[in-house]
Amino acid sequence: MTALPPLTAEFAVPSEIIRMTIVQGEAKASADARVEMSTILGSCVATCLFDPVARVGGMNHFLLAEPPAHVRSQAFDSDYGLFLMELLINEMLGLGARKTRMRARLYGGANLNPDLSPIGTANAAFARQFLEREGIPCVFADLEGTQARRIQFRPVSGQVRARLVPAETAPTQKPLGRPQSALGTVELF
Repeated sequence: MTALPPLTAEFAVPSEIIRMTIVQGEAKASADARVEMSTILGSCVATCLFDPVARVGGMNHFLLAEPPAHVRSQAFDSDYGLFLMELLINEMLGLGARKTRMRARLYGGANLNPDLSPIGTANAAFARQFLEREGIPCVFADLEGTQARRIQFRPVSGQVRARLVPAETAPTQKPLGRPQSALGTVELF
């Protein structure tokens, strides 16, 4: 019986994992093999982008697809996918990724409440259209449905774990306030 060769660094599990929670309105990228990003999604959508050559990846988490037409010419808002998709791509480019090598995985876009408008469906459609327009292949999508999801993403390897969240623990509304990483320093009431 021959012994198996030792695991290479490419497949080794890092000894110390750095966990990053990506909350609504955030986009983060990393080239650190120790980083594991996670989020929980209801009607929101998360995009996990990965450049397999540069070994750079990132995740965003957006609440709505695009701002209304009368707002688009003004400042961008971090709740919108249009802003967060561009931000994620730019952060990855800054770490050495190339847009032509990026691959995407999409998650979320559930319609948790049948009595409300299908925001999740609109978010999912926007994410697909954005990637197509930008020429970034979507290699996997777990979108829509009626259940929330918990996503864990290792940006350097591109590995993702997605699990359905029981209905009683699913996010149902926008949290109060903004994450500290949100743009600007003004808190609106």
